[in-house]
Amino acid sequence: MTRLETAAAAAQSGAELTLQDVTYRYRAGRDPASGGVGPLSLQVAPGEFLCIVGPSGSGKSTLLGLLSGFLTPQRGEIRLDGEAVRGPHPRLTLVQQEAALFPWLTVGGNVRFGLRGLSRTEQGRREQDSLALVGLPDMASRRVHELSGGQRQRVSLARALATQPGVLLLDEPFSALDVATRERLSTELLDIWQRRGVTVVFVTHHLEEALALGQRVVALREGVAVLDAPTAGLSLSELEAVLR
Repeated sequence: MTRLETAAAAAQSGAELTLQDVTYRYRAGRDPASGGVGPLSLQVAPGEFLCIVGPSGSGKSTLLGLLSGFLTPQRGEIRLDGEAVRGPHPRLTLVQQEAALFPWLTVGGNVRFGLRGLSRTEQGRREQDSLALVGLPDMASRRVHELSGGQRQRVSLARALATQPGVLLLDEPFSALDVATRERLSTELLDIWQRRGVTVVFVTHHLEEALALGQRVVALREGVAVLDAPTAGLSLSELEAVLR
């Protein structure tokens, strides 16, 4: 399947994200040196795989905080499929750098944690489907302390996918892993994206990773976009030059 064919299939189930003049600063005023994001306008198409890059302090994690609803824009608006986002939303799911699993629960218990309110049958079905999707079909009864770092991040991803999000937000999810594990999980993430069709917003400080995974890349510096371009045809040296 080509990347264009993948995008067409993904668009069937992913949600659209729109940011209009979104601003969030950690200190009063609009001085970029105050940290934060904006003003930033951005549109993420249904089923798109968008990568966000930038140096430390450029606003990448703040942007994900805004998109996930944990931070509220001081100005501007965020919309999900045309609906204003005014706090955490069930179709916006965040996976952080640390797996943040509950050690007193089994793998299956962690995956089912966000499914309260559903029937036990539906919870079990989603648990099995999500664990199979991340390559851990027989590990529901395992304990967190028995897992490797890569396995823990797979469980974290399975927990996010079990809620059937419209947009999957990923905040440098593989940066704490060794190179071989990170490359393997990156490949698996692309496969999951192709099969599930979820819209992905992936934050990374690895420029090579952004070019390998994303259909499009947005580069942030001091909270504003200095590049918004398709990854096809974009070289590493061009991306590095924008961020100098």
